[in-house]
Amino acid sequence: MVAGHVAAQVFVLLSWLLALGWFWQAVAALRGVRTLPDLTRMDEVLPVLPAGEGPDEGPDLTVIVPACNEEAAIEATLRSLLASTGLRLQIIAVDDRSTDRTGALMDAVAAESETAGGAHRLRVIHNRELPAGWLGKPHAMHLGVEQATAPWLLFTDGDVVFHPQALELAFRYALTQRADHVVLGLTLTLETTGEAAMLATMGAISQWTIRLWKVADPRARDFFGAGGFNLVRREVFEQVGGFAALRMEVLEDLRLGWKIKRAGYVQRVALGHGLARIRWLNGALGVVQLVEKNGFALYRYRLGLALLACLGLAVQAVLPLAAIAAGGWAAIAGVLTYVSIGLVYAANRRIFQGSAWLAVFFAPASAIVLFAVLRSIFLALQRGGVEWRGTHYPLDELRTNAGRGW
Repeated sequence: MVAGHVAAQVFVLLSWLLALGWFWQAVAALRGVRTLPDLTRMDEVLPVLPAGEGPDEGPDLTVIVPACNEEAAIEATLRSLLASTGLRLQIIAVDDRSTDRTGALMDAVAAESETAGGAHRLRVIHNRELPAGWLGKPHAMHLGVEQATAPWLLFTDGDVVFHPQALELAFRYALTQRADHVVLGLTLTLETTGEAAMLATMGAISQWTIRLWKVADPRARDFFGAGGFNLVRREVFEQVGGFAALRMEVLEDLRLGWKIKRAGYVQRVALGHGLARIRWLNGALGVVQLVEKNGFALYRYRLGLALLACLGLAVQAVLPLAAIAAGGWAAIAGVLTYVSIGLVYAANRRIFQGSAWLAVFFAPASAIVLFAVLRSIFLALQRGGVEWRGTHYPLDELRTNAGRGW
């Protein structure tokens, strides 16, 4: 009986600790997210780039677009880049061992752009082999960097569609801030409530480790990187080792951001609804496939740490509901937890396009994320590595090259 009383007290205490933790996250998000700049509202205050002096002047920015079997989206991506205004682009599209029409579509757009002329130049690289000791995407981007001529590099994906002013605004913002690395938040095309709930939940959970408004603070450990829009000064990119230092990195975009921030360079995160769009989730369960490659990598392939994180996620999903069902002080804590999660969703609406009422889906959405991560771990251990787009990457090699934590 005494043991049961102690257990009940521990349960109530844990419920309140979780509630207070989420309340603190809500306060931080409500104060912090609003400080993130919106590039769509900064056109008039950002200095205009000087006009080019002649047709032989070099590009302001090299855009590198790696793509493997992206025939459904690559044409729209390249056309949107060619429609960019306000600066000169060198666009390098890398067809990375595609088995569909990706390479042919790249060539067609390149030929059309050459005939039409204009300020931008599009070059296509067809890669047919993957050297030992490399992952496909880092190697494809490495090939693009080798051909780059501009002092700034933008790494993106083959399924992002850009507004004509997107690159210009981000570039002008980088120069104004004297930044070395700018990440633009992508606008995700969402078609169902389930997709919106998953995105809002993953955004809220990720806030416990990365606060986007703290990325600009040189004293904070927070960092960021996004495969869809990593704009970096080339000199800085080379100083942190380029993709040669990330050759076996599954999370190469996030790891690049970590290396830049850790080296003491100036990093910024900016928002801009509609500037860069992507269809990222295909249904609420789409996250399961997305996390297959990345889930275990997020914990640097350390099984104990990954399982501990999964335990924490399970507690997040179950404890508030159990507290509400228990009644009394525990129920108050459970309600406070959900109210706080709703406030985090509301604060993050500028980033993840969710709303407060989606908090009612927090438990099932968290359970889906938990399943996705556990599946990623299980598959990596079962296969002895990561299988991605037809290539097997050995787990021992991934671990060796992963380095220590974030």
